[in-house]
Amino acid sequence: MAGKSRGLGAAKKLQKRRRQFKLISRSKRKKRVDPLGGSSQAKAIVLEKVQVEAKQPNSAMRKCARVQLVKNGKQVTAFMPGDGAQKLINEHDEVIVECIGGKMGRAKGDLPCIRWQVIKVNDQSLDALLKGKVEKARR
Repeated sequence: MAGKSRGLGAAKKLQKRRRQFKLISRSKRKKRVDPLGGSSQAKAIVLEKVQVEAKQPNSAMRKCARVQLVKNGKQVTAFMPGDGAQKLINEHDEVIVECIGGKMGRAKGDLPCIRWQVIKVNDQSLDALLKGKVEKARR
Protein backbone atom coordinates (compact mmCIF):
# COMPACT_ATOMS: atom_id res chain seq x y z
CA MET A 1 0.00 0.00 0.00
CA ALA A 2 1.69 3.18 -1.23
CA GLY A 3 0.20 6.08 0.75
CA LYS A 4 1.70 8.93 2.71
CA SER A 5 4.98 8.42 4.52
CA ARG A 6 4.58 7.95 8.24
CA GLY A 7 6.99 7.94 11.13
CA LEU A 8 9.64 10.11 12.76
CA GLY A 9 11.96 10.44 9.70
CA ALA A 10 9.23 11.20 7.16
CA ALA A 11 9.18 15.02 7.43
CA LYS A 12 11.44 15.63 4.40
CA LYS A 13 9.36 13.42 2.13
CA LEU A 14 6.09 15.00 3.33
CA GLN A 15 7.43 18.52 2.72
CA LYS A 16 8.51 17.58 -0.81
CA ARG A 17 5.09 16.07 -1.51
CA ARG A 18 3.29 19.18 -0.18
CA ARG A 19 5.46 21.49 -2.34
CA GLN A 20 4.72 19.43 -5.44
CA PHE A 21 0.93 19.65 -5.03
CA LYS A 22 1.09 23.35 -4.13
CA LEU A 23 2.76 24.11 -7.48
CA ILE A 24 0.09 22.18 -9.38
CA SER A 25 -2.79 24.04 -7.71
CA ARG A 26 -1.14 27.45 -8.30
CA SER A 27 -0.95 26.94 -12.07
CA LYS A 28 -4.62 25.93 -12.24
CA ARG A 29 -5.82 29.13 -10.51
CA LYS A 30 -7.53 31.65 -12.80
CA LYS A 31 -6.30 35.23 -12.60
CA ARG A 32 -8.73 38.11 -13.08
CA VAL A 33 -7.61 40.52 -15.78
CA ASP A 34 -7.68 44.25 -14.99
CA PRO A 35 -8.40 46.30 -18.15
CA LEU A 36 -7.08 49.47 -16.48
CA GLY A 37 -3.74 47.73 -15.95
CA GLY A 38 -3.45 48.47 -12.23
CA SER A 39 -4.08 52.22 -12.51
CA SER A 40 -6.92 53.95 -10.66
CA GLN A 41 -8.25 55.97 -13.60
CA ALA A 42 -8.06 55.77 -17.39
CA LYS A 43 -9.01 57.85 -20.41
CA ALA A 44 -11.58 56.36 -22.78
CA ILE A 45 -13.74 57.14 -25.81
CA VAL A 46 -17.52 56.57 -25.68
CA LEU A 47 -18.64 54.04 -28.30
CA GLU A 48 -22.34 53.80 -27.43
CA LYS A 49 -24.80 54.44 -24.64
CA VAL A 50 -26.50 51.33 -23.22
CA GLN A 51 -29.04 50.53 -20.53
CA VAL A 52 -28.34 47.70 -18.11
CA GLU A 53 -31.11 45.99 -16.21
CA ALA A 54 -30.62 45.98 -12.43
CA LYS A 55 -30.49 42.71 -10.51
CA GLN A 56 -33.45 41.40 -8.51
CA PRO A 57 -35.44 42.69 -6.59
CA ASN A 58 -34.91 46.06 -8.36
CA SER A 59 -36.34 46.64 -11.82
CA ALA A 60 -34.63 49.81 -13.03
CA MET A 61 -32.73 50.40 -16.27
CA ARG A 62 -29.34 51.80 -15.26
CA LYS A 63 -27.69 54.16 -17.72
CA CYS A 64 -24.24 53.02 -18.81
CA ALA A 65 -21.77 53.71 -21.61
CA ARG A 66 -19.71 51.25 -23.61
CA VAL A 67 -16.24 52.82 -23.72
CA GLN A 68 -12.92 51.93 -25.32
CA LEU A 69 -9.79 52.60 -23.27
CA VAL A 70 -7.17 54.74 -25.01
CA LYS A 71 -4.15 53.05 -23.40
CA ASN A 72 -4.81 49.48 -24.59
CA GLY A 73 -7.96 49.48 -26.75
CA LYS A 74 -9.97 47.28 -24.39
CA GLN A 75 -13.72 47.84 -24.14
CA VAL A 76 -15.53 48.12 -20.81
CA THR A 77 -19.01 49.16 -19.70
CA ALA A 78 -18.96 52.17 -17.38
CA PHE A 79 -21.82 53.43 -15.22
CA MET A 80 -22.99 57.03 -15.66
CA PRO A 81 -23.85 58.28 -12.14
CA GLY A 82 -26.33 61.07 -11.51
CA ASP A 83 -29.76 62.08 -12.73
CA GLY A 84 -29.59 63.13 -16.39
CA ALA A 85 -25.94 62.16 -16.94
CA GLN A 86 -26.79 60.29 -20.16
CA LYS A 87 -27.90 63.60 -21.72
CA LEU A 88 -24.48 65.14 -21.10
CA ILE A 89 -22.43 62.23 -22.45
CA ASN A 90 -22.49 61.70 -26.22
CA GLU A 91 -20.82 59.19 -28.54
CA HIS A 92 -17.15 59.93 -29.35
CA ASP A 93 -16.76 62.01 -26.17
CA GLU A 94 -13.52 61.63 -24.23
CA VAL A 95 -14.25 60.44 -20.69
CA ILE A 96 -12.22 59.41 -17.67
CA VAL A 97 -13.33 56.22 -15.94
CA GLU A 98 -12.42 54.97 -12.49
CA CYS A 99 -13.15 51.86 -10.46
CA ILE A 100 -16.48 52.02 -8.59
CA GLY A 101 -14.71 50.37 -5.66
CA GLY A 102 -17.21 47.91 -4.30
CA LYS A 103 -16.13 45.03 -2.09
CA MET A 104 -12.81 43.61 -3.39
CA GLY A 105 -13.05 45.74 -6.56
CA ARG A 106 -16.12 43.88 -7.80
CA ALA A 107 -19.44 45.22 -9.08
CA LYS A 108 -21.27 47.46 -6.64
CA GLY A 109 -24.94 47.43 -5.75
CA ASP A 110 -27.48 46.05 -8.21
CA LEU A 111 -25.30 46.45 -11.32
CA PRO A 112 -24.14 43.09 -12.67
CA CYS A 113 -20.58 42.97 -14.09
CA ILE A 114 -20.09 46.77 -14.06
CA ARG A 115 -16.99 47.79 -12.11
CA TRP A 116 -16.28 51.26 -13.55
CA GLN A 117 -17.93 54.67 -13.58
CA VAL A 118 -17.52 57.89 -15.56
CA ILE A 119 -16.12 60.83 -13.58
CA LYS A 120 -15.12 63.36 -16.26
CA VAL A 121 -16.44 64.29 -19.71
CA ASN A 122 -14.18 66.27 -22.08
CA ASP A 123 -11.93 67.30 -19.14
CA GLN A 124 -14.85 68.61 -17.06
CA SER A 125 -16.23 67.01 -13.93
CA LEU A 126 -19.49 65.14 -14.48
CA ASP A 127 -20.63 66.24 -11.01
CA ALA A 128 -20.09 69.93 -11.86
CA LEU A 129 -21.90 69.47 -15.20
CA LEU A 130 -24.90 67.88 -13.45
CA LYS A 131 -25.09 70.69 -10.87
CA GLY A 132 -24.86 73.34 -13.61
CA LYS A 133 -21.61 74.88 -12.35
CA VAL A 134 -19.88 74.51 -15.74
CA GLU A 135 -21.06 74.07 -19.32
CA LYS A 136 -19.97 71.21 -21.54
CA ALA A 137 -16.93 72.00 -23.66
CA ARG A 138 -17.16 71.92 -27.44
CA ARG A 139 -14.90 69.35 -29.12
